[in-house]
Formats: sequence, structure tokens, C-alpha cells
Amino acid sequence: MESVCWPYFDPEYENMEIRINPPSVSIDNDTCPDYTVIKVDSANKHGILLEVVQLLTDLDLTISKAYISSDGGWFMDVFHVTDQLGDKLTDESIIEYIQQSLGPKRVTSSRKVKTCLGRIVGVQSIGEYTAIELTGTDRPGLLSEISAVLTSFGCNVVAAESWTHNMRVACVVYVTDESSNRPIEDEVRLSTIKERLSNVLKGNDDGSKGVKTDFSMGLTHRERRLHQLMFADRDYECFSDSSNPTLLDENRKPVITIENCNEKGYSVVNIQCRDRPKLLFDTVCTLTDMQYVVFHASITCNLPYALQEYYIRHMDGCTLDTEDEKHRVVKCLEAAIERRASEGLSLELCASDRVGLLSDVTRMFRENGLSVTRADVATRGDKAINVFHVRDAYSGNLAMNIDMKVVEAMRREIGHTMFLQVKNMPGDIANSLPVDSGSKFRFSFVSLFKAQLDRLSYNFRMIKF
Repeated sequence: MESVCWPYFDPEYENMEIRINPPSVSIDNDTCPDYTVIKVDSANKHGILLEVVQLLTDLDLTISKAYISSDGGWFMDVFHVTDQLGDKLTDESIIEYIQQSLGPKRVTSSRKVKTCLGRIVGVQSIGEYTAIELTGTDRPGLLSEISAVLTSFGCNVVAAESWTHNMRVACVVYVTDESSNRPIEDEVRLSTIKERLSNVLKGNDDGSKGVKTDFSMGLTHRERRLHQLMFADRDYECFSDSSNPTLLDENRKPVITIENCNEKGYSVVNIQCRDRPKLLFDTVCTLTDMQYVVFHASITCNLPYALQEYYIRHMDGCTLDTEDEKHRVVKCLEAAIERRASEGLSLELCASDRVGLLSDVTRMFRENGLSVTRADVATRGDKAINVFHVRDAYSGNLAMNIDMKVVEAMRREIGHTMFLQVKNMPGDIANSLPVDSGSKFRFSFVSLFKAQLDRLSYNFRMIKF
């Protein structure tokens, strides 16, 4: 039999340019008096901008200005950053983490680092948790029903995040088995859980929009995955009716325009909206997942507003030539910005972690007429750190106060080690809380996170039991 010869391809060929011209990361605290300047130079590839922005965002850094250029096969970014307390970046462990994650070896630091807000960022073992992804039609009490199902099947919720937008909901939940603290691998048990969760999501749905329940082993980037889930669910095509108003009124909605620069062969996307943490991540994530390439960009933040300008093309090299395509991109960017926007009350809960805690807390919200619009659930050691954004479940309006019977119910249910922090609370509500030492509730300015005490305590009210 005649032998056949095939040409040899070096498996490292695709990485040759990076090996010849390795990435360079510079972190400069001297040039600007108020910001740390981070410069990243690297061979260009699709998604590299999102990779950098995602890393900085995960470290709870605020990007005040950014200049991005990736034309000609080379990627050059400059970011002006502070931590979310407004300070320059001086923590050597975080500086080293950035350099190792974005530098020549592209190796994430093996040790975990703590951000200015007390969050832990670092490598976790794949397969440490079972991830559950859910999408469906939102309704009051849905998160309570989901967490009750998980509790009934002996699932310990280690972390979770839930977003709602335009009457749709997406949720990513990490669970372990209650008895073993290991991922759930029993196929029969997983199938039963999936069936129960699917039934909960369906509720009284008229079938106009579907529901989805999936499992995966290991960790995903929760926030990017939530964007992907809601994009796949086409939440940007939905419209809220009068009984379910959007979170943002008309004068606070983002203003987005798209024009073609025929001379240079780009489509220019301009975004003007209220600034908030992680805004840049949300817009870059959406453009990347829609298969657009950012060649140049300029980001500025003049509080309380942010201005973003992107020069983009589709991955096939084409600009946005039709009005339908431009309209779709505008709607998707609007949705990405609004998904994380929250007004009204934000309730931050710190309590001893246990199986069923999330179910108990969300049940009390439901029983007292509060609907969760966004939730971020995490555990740190033996403590559960939960943040809930709520609105009135019956009218759909923003919840601007919290009835003290909700607080009393939480105290009875959860115990005396619970801390509840209420943000955006009107002054008349704050003044109604008992403050004398003999009262049932003791009112103080204690923060959940000591690092924020000096700068943030005047914004919050804390109720301690």
C-alpha cells in the first residue's frame, strides 16, 4: 500500500506571534495623581479586550477612562483605574495577580486575592460545584420557589446570581450535595431536579416564551454567562406592559447611536448613559458575544454620566450596513446596560450559612410583598453574603421602604447573628427605626466590610440583631 505523506503543522503555530512578541503589562502609579494607569500591549485576538476588562472588573476596579486600539494585528490598551473606594491600586498581591494573568506567561496566580470590597478572586477547582442555569418568565416569588426546590433535594447553594429584565429572568446557581459537600453526580437525581425546576419556571406561562434548565460541572464566569443566557433568550425583544414597568424611566434610559464611517470602514457606536460599576464590562461583553470586533474605543466617565465610543466591524470584516442590524445592536446594548440597573431598595444580608437559608430569606420577601429583581448570593467561609434588589410585588413599582415586620420575621427565622444593610433607604424610614439601646432593634453605622467603613458608612443604614 502506497504511503501518504502529510505536511507537518506545529501545534504551537497559532501561538507563535505571542511567543515572538509576548504581552506587556505596565502598572503605573506615578503618572496620574488620582488614578493608576494600566497599559496592556499584546498580539491581537478576538475577545482579548473582554478578557482584560473582565479581569479588572472581577477585581472590583473602577475604570474611569480607557483608550483602546487593536488595528494592524496589535492590541494596545490604556486604562485609568481606582478601586471602588476611590483609591489608587497599591495592593501588591493584586498588582502581581494582574501581571501574571495578562503578562507573557498568561498564568493566573495560584493564590487567591482579596479585593477592596472583601471578595475573594482566584482559581477554584473544576468540578467543585454543580452549576444550574435557568431562564424563563419572571414573576413575583420565583426565586423563592426555585430555592425551595433545591432545598427539598438536599442542595446547598454555594453561590448564585439572578437577573431580571423585560419580564424575563436568568439565573446561575452553584450547588453541592448537602451531605458530602461535593458536586451532585447522580444522573437520576439531576434529572428529577431538572424536571421540578422546569415545572416551577413554567408556572402559568402561556408558552409564548420558553423555559430552559441546564446543568454543567465546574465554574463559569457568572456575569458573562447571564448576559449570554438573556441574549439567547432574546430579552431585548420583550417589552414590559404597564403593570410591570421597566427599572429605568425614559429620561434615564441609555442613548445609543450607530453611524458608519465609510472613509475608514468602521461602524461607530456611541453610548451615553448613567455611569455605574461594571458598565464597560457589560457593553464589551455584548459586542464580543454578538461577534463584533472593537478596533478602537474611547471611554470617559464624567459622573454621573459615562460616554463610550466604539469603532467596530463584524468578524467577517463588514460594517453595520442595514438599519435592521443597527437597530438590533442598539436594543442588545440597551438590554445589557439595563439588566444590571437597579433602583429602590438594595438589601445586603450577612448571616451564618446553612442549607435552606436562601429559601427562607426569599420566602419571607414573597410573603411580605417584595419581589426580587436581582440577587447576588455568595459564601465566605461559614458566612453567607447575599445582596437582593427588591420592588413591590403587587404594583410592580420600586420598593422605597421596608416594613419592620419583614425585619422581625428575618430575626425570628435566621437568628441573632444576622446583619441586614439597607441601601437607598429614604430618610423618613431611617428615622423611624428605634435607636436607643433599650429597643428591640439597635441601629448603627457598622459596615459589613471593614474596608468600606471610612468611605461608605454614611450611605448605609445597618440593622443588627
